[in-house]
Amino acid sequence: MKRIGMLTSGGDCQALNATMRGIVKGVCNALDEVELYGFEEGYKGLIYGNYRMLTPRDFSGILTKGGTILGSSRQPFKMMRVPDENGLDKVEAMKQTYHKLRLDCLVILGGNGTQKTANLLREEGLNILHMPKTIDNDIWGTDMTFGFQSAVDIATQAIDCIHTTAASHGRVFIVEVMGHKVGQLTLYAGIAGGADIILIPEIPYSIDSICKAIEARNKQKKGFTILAVAEGAIPKERAEMSKKELKKFMETYQYPTVSYEIAAQLTERLGTEVRVTVPGHTQRGGSPCPYDRVLSTRLGAAAAQAIVDDDYGYMIGIVNNECVRVPLEESAGKLKFIDPNSSIISEAKMIGISFGD
Repeated sequence: MKRIGMLTSGGDCQALNATMRGIVKGVCNALDEVELYGFEEGYKGLIYGNYRMLTPRDFSGILTKGGTILGSSRQPFKMMRVPDENGLDKVEAMKQTYHKLRLDCLVILGGNGTQKTANLLREEGLNILHMPKTIDNDIWGTDMTFGFQSAVDIATQAIDCIHTTAASHGRVFIVEVMGHKVGQLTLYAGIAGGADIILIPEIPYSIDSICKAIEARNKQKKGFTILAVAEGAIPKERAEMSKKELKKFMETYQYPTVSYEIAAQLTERLGTEVRVTVPGHTQRGGSPCPYDRVLSTRLGAAAAQAIVDDDYGYMIGIVNNECVRVPLEESAGKLKFIDPNSSIISEAKMIGISFGD
């Protein structure tokens, strides 16, 4: 009998259900006796013993269903060693729940913060597998995370829709795309949507450079300009600040997001109408795209094989289109940033896309 626990932690995204389905189908096809335990609302369910037994039927028909049938919540890694309001030791509570149910392993689906806690539990002696979920595609050790391509599709559709109204009115439009620290989603959606200017956290921008790019388009009689701006885009002068200086600056920051700051600056400098569109959490929602369904199924099957092999302590990733087992201690806590000198940036610049640098 294999007793397997699963939880989904952090922000939801497309293909969480598809990945769990892949794991369960793989394990149940390979093993005769399996017990499945689903922890509700992520690590919270593991801490407080909120779980339900699942059967293969629970995973039927969910390949195309977004969100997560287990529910999710954010439990910051930095708070895991801090007792709750009742003095409960969260780490010990998670271990007790694991051992009480006599689990053979725990499969954890989530992003960077989730992965750090997964590695913590591995260090505490639990059998852990981590599945790389995030629309940001910023987890080190895997070429792709599930949820990313689906979010690219939605962000691209937003830019596509903006194209028609921007062209009709001859305006500057800013589409703000999710991504605080890493700009993968903005970069891919910006290229796919034909954005003229792409601003990402890895390449600090100059408002002067943005103005020059817009003015150049105006001279070419282009009539409109579309900017794809990551949430974490940052001007050069603030990128040079220390963390302490930046924190102090942000205490009096007057704009909802950086996109509105850029819009105000462009209006003042160019005297042009600027509109901001924020797709927001729509980028996380809806049905997973076909690419993510395939990726999630493959990663799920690879995780099932690791369970059959009794081989734990890994993230199941994909490298060069092959599923791999990446040691958690190597991946946890590392972000996969865009290299400003990478070929995709050079190729985007070759076709005239400005990065504001």
